[in-house]
Amino acid sequence: MSATAKVPLRMSVQEFLAWDAADGLRYELVDGLPRAMAPASPVHGLLQSELGSLIRNHLRHHRPDCEIVANPGVVPRLLSAHNVRIPDLGVTCSPVRPGQATLDRPLLLVEITSPSNQADTWSNVWAYTSIPSVREVLVLSSTGVGAELLRRAEDGSWPERVEEFAAGGELVMESIGFRVLLSELYLRTGLAADPS
Repeated sequence: MSATAKVPLRMSVQEFLAWDAADGLRYELVDGLPRAMAPASPVHGLLQSELGSLIRNHLRHHRPDCEIVANPGVVPRLLSAHNVRIPDLGVTCSPVRPGQATLDRPLLLVEITSPSNQADTWSNVWAYTSIPSVREVLVLSSTGVGAELLRRAEDGSWPERVEEFAAGGELVMESIGFRVLLSELYLRTGLAADPS
């Protein structure tokens, strides 16, 4: 599809992946409609980089068959012909191939919220729970030290409530055998409370 072509009222995943918006913005596809994504704030970017680095190092030593990918496209199972969502981070243990447009079989997905994207973020989180391979979805706050985690039960169901982590807590992602203190993750963001 050319940059000057009119955006269809409703796009398929294939049309979206071939589409060139030509406006310099990043988009995800939500129920057939392209949704622009605002640039990440510096705190958002720091959290994404820090957690991505920590998980990458963990995977290299403990799960070398797995990869962490920044801003991967993932296709929810619900309305899969018209949705490509873009989490901040995704972990897969399937091979990543050249030319691949979306992440195969994500195991863990991470979103970072800000006041302006709360509704969109949680819309994505619920869409991620429809992906059969996803075991956990982590949501980090970019305005305070805090995280929320959804973990799929052994029977395949999702919990009625999210598990919440606050400053001083240890975040545990069972899907990849990874743990980190929230204070360590948020150390460089300026959000961590002064211990003195």
